[in-house]
Amino acid sequence: MAAMTSTTDTREAEPATDERWIEGVMHTAVGPVPRASTTLRLADTLARWKARWGMGRMGYRVEPGLYAVGDPTPESPVLVSANYKMSFDCLRSQLGDRDAWILVLDTRGINVWCAAGKGTFGTEELVQRVEGVRLGEIVSHRGLVVPQLGAPGVSAHEVRRASGFRVVYGPVRAEDLPAFLAAGMKATPEMRRVRFTLRDRVALIPVELVMSAKYLVVAAAVLLLLSGLWRGGYSPARIATVGIRQVMLLLGAYLAGAALAPALLPWLPGRAFSAKGAWTGLALFLGIAGYAYMRPEVLENWAGGAAWLLLIPAVASFLAMNFTGASTYTSLSGVRREMRIAVPAQIVCVVAGLGLWVAGRFV
Repeated sequence: MAAMTSTTDTREAEPATDERWIEGVMHTAVGPVPRASTTLRLADTLARWKARWGMGRMGYRVEPGLYAVGDPTPESPVLVSANYKMSFDCLRSQLGDRDAWILVLDTRGINVWCAAGKGTFGTEELVQRVEGVRLGEIVSHRGLVVPQLGAPGVSAHEVRRASGFRVVYGPVRAEDLPAFLAAGMKATPEMRRVRFTLRDRVALIPVELVMSAKYLVVAAAVLLLLSGLWRGGYSPARIATVGIRQVMLLLGAYLAGAALAPALLPWLPGRAFSAKGAWTGLALFLGIAGYAYMRPEVLENWAGGAAWLLLIPAVASFLAMNFTGASTYTSLSGVRREMRIAVPAQIVCVVAGLGLWVAGRFV
């Protein structure tokens, strides 16, 4: 096995990229490998914030392939990651002064857990990437550290049969990786535990809000226009009064499902996300109904009250169910089973609610 050149020599050549997190290249037996910094810069933090809000999210990725961290040798560990840059950044930022190789799979810019469920972080891609970078000529061992959340997509025995490399499943969180490596690649029960804390859930709320915002705008515009209807005909002046109140009720349902339900997830009754969203929607409606007791114009009349009793929980239920794609607690089969029950019920409530809402224009 050809040895690596010295640190001084490896930094002389510039990488064929303008990415600021690339510090240089590492010369190997098969050619230069980009060297990634383990320090996150302000530009990385800002880009991560933008991705959290859905700005440039689908382009937030790194080039698949092999990267060096520090001054890895043929004996250094090979850590597998997705090419979603946030996943890649989480991994490299935890390595500090450690020497390692990072093998980045082409997951179409999707994080490890979601990509494993979709099959892009999978056995075939891993084997092809190992062969494509000629990893067997760069390292002397035959071990790959795969994130535990990538396990649903990676068959360890198939990888070994096809590539000769043995898969070791690492900890759930990148922050536990240094301790995992220091312990000889042995994970403690705590490292295997999947946590989905309030902080984790809140961090995912912004992108959920942005993804659904376009539908909110369309629905709000329709409500504004239809709010001008009344038994005397059509009054544009009602848009500024009745219309605004109706849009605020819709906004409440939107926030209840896309923000409040994820934040309160562990404490809401039921296992299904759709049920949890329905509970937040129902709680919101009860609060609105209490306020309407003093301000009847909020719900206008009995038809309007009945309409929002159906609409708010249904909208909140649907948006909360959409959060299943962000949670590590769901499975594809479980989501499909939930949708078969919840979606028809949501549709019935929305159709009936809209019918009552329109009828309320003429009561």
